[in-house]
Amino acid sequence: MDSVWGKEKTVRFLKPSRDEIRKKLSDLQFEVTQEDGTEPPFQNDYWDNHKEGIYVDRVTGEPLFSSTDKFESGTGWPSFSRPLVEEYVVMKTDSSHGMVRSEVRSKYGDSHLGHVFDDGPKPTGLRYCINSASLKFIPKEELERAGYSEFKWQFDR
Repeated sequence: MDSVWGKEKTVRFLKPSRDEIRKKLSDLQFEVTQEDGTEPPFQNDYWDNHKEGIYVDRVTGEPLFSSTDKFESGTGWPSFSRPLVEEYVVMKTDSSHGMVRSEVRSKYGDSHLGHVFDDGPKPTGLRYCINSASLKFIPKEELERAGYSEFKWQFDR
């Protein structure tokens, strides 16, 4: 969906060097985003966040998910029924831990976000189970100031 953001906006999503990322993130955020880690359930920033806004990649700022698609999954991690901008969410096969799953990563940051499962609500039937440590929440009141005014429309319904 580069048409929404335009080619000039993708420059904004360049991945910093590993050293820059290390300086910018907490140890847990670095482990999750750069080393494919997982944070503890029910002990993370956004599993029970009910505010309106969007969730962006903590490393690059890519817009990933919206509170309008967030739902209570009972898993202890933020769960979404779909991405905000599908182009910025990439699926990869993850065969770690003795199982095969669909891993969710950000396109430009290549940050590990979590996994997607097919036990979500309608209309998609999907559950994007995402680590809070991979995300930064932008409240709807701050979208314009943070450079995400293109997404204000979804909260005006």
